[in-house]
Amino acid sequence: MLYYQKKGIQMCLIITIVMSILAIQNLLSENYLTGAIQLIISIGFLLLLINNIRRTRCERNGTCYNGCSITNWLSSLFKKKS
Repeated sequence: MLYYQKKGIQMCLIITIVMSILAIQNLLSENYLTGAIQLIISIGFLLLLINNIRRTRCERNGTCYNGCSITNWLSSLFKKKS
């Protein structure tokens, strides 16, 4: 199963890099709508890549959280006041 996850992470990284390059090229050539859409797609693949890396680390370490969890840097912004 880990082989397929590694392959998925590699493909997601390649797509992210290619879409980012295409978005930058379109934004520089003043194709703003096309560049913005490609940038949004690139950010989506980047989030998918981060999720895949977190899931792979979770399965290796056995420290999986079931349900919804947010990152530490995001939760530090909303500290509970006593």
